[in-house]
Amino acid sequence: MNDVPIGLLFFSLATLILMSAFFSSSETGMMSLNRYRLRHKARDGDKSANRTEQLLKRPDQLIGVILIGNNLVNIAAASLATVIAMRMFPDNTDLAISVATLLLTIVVLVFAEVTPKTYAQQNPERIAYPASHILKPLKSLLAPAVWAITKIAAGLMWLLGIRHSVEASDALSKEELRSIVSESGEHLQAKRQNMLLGVLELDDVTVEDIMVPKHEVRGIDLDWDIEKIRLAIATTDHTRMPVFKGDLDKVVGMLHVRDTAEFMLADEPEKVMLTRKASDPLFVPESMPLQTQLLNFQRDKKRIGLVVDEYGDIQGLVTLEDILEEIVGEFTTDQLGDSKVIHPQRDGSYVIDGSASVREVNRSLKWELPTEEARTLSGLIIEHLEDIPDANMSLKIAHYAIEILQVKDNTITAARISLIED
Repeated sequence: MNDVPIGLLFFSLATLILMSAFFSSSETGMMSLNRYRLRHKARDGDKSANRTEQLLKRPDQLIGVILIGNNLVNIAAASLATVIAMRMFPDNTDLAISVATLLLTIVVLVFAEVTPKTYAQQNPERIAYPASHILKPLKSLLAPAVWAITKIAAGLMWLLGIRHSVEASDALSKEELRSIVSESGEHLQAKRQNMLLGVLELDDVTVEDIMVPKHEVRGIDLDWDIEKIRLAIATTDHTRMPVFKGDLDKVVGMLHVRDTAEFMLADEPEKVMLTRKASDPLFVPESMPLQTQLLNFQRDKKRIGLVVDEYGDIQGLVTLEDILEEIVGEFTTDQLGDSKVIHPQRDGSYVIDGSASVREVNRSLKWELPTEEARTLSGLIIEHLEDIPDANMSLKIAHYAIEILQVKDNTITAARISLIED
């Protein structure tokens, strides 16, 4: 080395530091890539993305290649720095080694570690794609060494009781996918984001959570006289109605309003005209997840079902529209203005019917009332108090102040609620 020009030694050291920076940035860039964006680009025919994806299928081998190259380069750089220092301080070996160690440590940290890794983390594609051109042939060249090192590492992990997968898994849990959608920010419109989140939450919501309670179901009672039935059909807001005899538990079938024309236009209508047109009802268990029920509606070519409990008693009614609203939101342009159960007050509070669904209140007002304890507002308050309250009682649930306004037949029929500001 004494015959080698000092300038050439400095040039060689700089080259080694650049190579170290390449390996450091490659490692960070490869590991920081968005795997789903990478897969999309690879499927679109991007050769660099495809090459990079192939390398990342075996991350243990890729890391092995990078670390072998990085360590070889850093060791060579340390040796060369020591030689340069000894050439510059031939009379003091200890000083030469100290200077070489100190200066090289600073240079490597700044120029070969922190700076390239920071840049690669912020711009992974700019680093990873070009680096794949070098890392792929290097992986083939160092294959025996990489194989030996990965086997030794796997053996050590086995001794420590750690089981690892050879290939990287990109499978996402529902919670992880929900986090990705929630954090998509400006890349995904708020409405579409809410729709995707609604789809992901269908398995967490049951039919019981969104059904129309039995006492609110409007249909056709065959015990009514002809004129009352005609009036019910003429004034209904629904396209399908249950037909029953005396009580909803004695349901005859489901009737579409368009099939009532014969009955409505007949000079002497008979109730049998309605029962003949009614289709068999679809019964839905109250614990059925919405995701499953949506598929059941599609399979059975139905849009409405009667919800039953474990004893077969009818508890309410659920429609396809109810499930779709859990995904896309209400089909009205002004949810709050059209609501029949939520009444805004001048002081910023809301008077809400006790029969209102907690989920409906949360969706309409962007609130976060607990939904685990009960389905309706009345049920939520009673569950919280563990007693039937009197009117004019006040309480606090989560961040909401609640004043009970009216109680009837052991049920809260109206309550005033306001958000407590932090």
